[in-house]
Amino acid sequence: MTVVVFLTALIGAMAFGIPVAFSLIICAIALMWHMGQFDPQIIAQNMITGADAFTLLAIPFFLLAGELMNAGGLSRRIVQFAIAMVGHLRGGLGIVAIVAAVIMASLSGSAAADTAALASILIPMMRQAGYDVGRSAGLIAAGGIIAPVIPPSMAFIVFGVAANVSITQLFLAGIVPGLLMAVSLVVTWLIVARRDKVAVLPKASARERLQATAKAGWALFMPVIVLGGIKFGLVTPTEAAVVAAVYAAFVGMFVYRELKPSMLYPTLLAAAKTTSVVMFLVAAALASAWLITSANIPGEIGAMIEPLVKNPTLLLIVINVLVLVVGTALDLTPTILILTPVLMPIIKQAGIDPVYFGVLFIMNNCIGLLTPPVGVVLNVAAGVAKIPLGRVMTGVLPFLLAQTVVLFLLILFPELVTVPLKWLR
Repeated sequence: MTVVVFLTALIGAMAFGIPVAFSLIICAIALMWHMGQFDPQIIAQNMITGADAFTLLAIPFFLLAGELMNAGGLSRRIVQFAIAMVGHLRGGLGIVAIVAAVIMASLSGSAAADTAALASILIPMMRQAGYDVGRSAGLIAAGGIIAPVIPPSMAFIVFGVAANVSITQLFLAGIVPGLLMAVSLVVTWLIVARRDKVAVLPKASARERLQATAKAGWALFMPVIVLGGIKFGLVTPTEAAVVAAVYAAFVGMFVYRELKPSMLYPTLLAAAKTTSVVMFLVAAALASAWLITSANIPGEIGAMIEPLVKNPTLLLIVINVLVLVVGTALDLTPTILILTPVLMPIIKQAGIDPVYFGVLFIMNNCIGLLTPPVGVVLNVAAGVAKIPLGRVMTGVLPFLLAQTVVLFLLILFPELVTVPLKWLR
């Protein structure tokens, strides 16, 4: 009965168009009412306590780093570097988009921001070269969702806090799966774009490549600082976020000199607005998570799927199919915050590595960013490309399929995640 109350309150509130954060609070109230312990102070105290976590400070600083990157010219130089290296290949601009997406993913961790930055630079070039614009926008959108998988990742931070899992381990575990997602996009792009009659960019000379590398060098060095510092224990993920923001500001203002003092206020304001939305959602979800645990909802759901607990692979397949379905209706962060407290006890009971599950879970939620009707990243790509959403949905289908295949390969072969993680540890 408790599960029914939980689902009815949550889905009912969202069906009436109530924002997800407030829907979670309503869900918490409904659970308290059902358990006969209604007390508004419980919600207030858990919201404050939940948001008062040092690790969550990484979120505003990584968001700020992403805003400073785009404003300071780091993103554009990364694209120019990728063009110099692989732009001359058949389907080169598509490969440029994927290479640039991987590099930018290691800097910002925001799927929507990376997609917007790449689309604004590359879509006009791909349109002029003769590429199908819908497919190009779909590729860039698919490349954008690599950002929450390759560290630094705000999605891993939120999951780590909600699931009480090491964020550093999640960061290290996400590197190889993120690269596999990129490889799958390259292979798929070369297959679907081979018949396009497009203009191929001239091959850059060795000197031009060196110049592009030199111009992008400061931007390319940023992930080395962030990931190297985390890997060797010099900084925590939260401290790495501060380093990234300061580094992006320094390079944008004093090296590239594109980030003017007058641009700092709107950049800080944009990061603050996004942070406020995310943090309020986190606070509401953690209050709801406390009540979910108190009401023993994970235990009730665990009893329903007890036969699957003895077969971890089958359990993961069922859970990931469920998450794929949920991802069509919910955005990345709400899905993480709603499902994590429900699923983690079941995962631990089945003896599945929480870090390994976290990688699968986040990757699955990222795929949800490409699926309608919500499809946040799809909407970003369509808006920047100035084409109907339907064209982007059609264009993204082969890339969506490719990344789903990668997800299920990781389920069937856990060593693709666990073995590299052991080495990186």
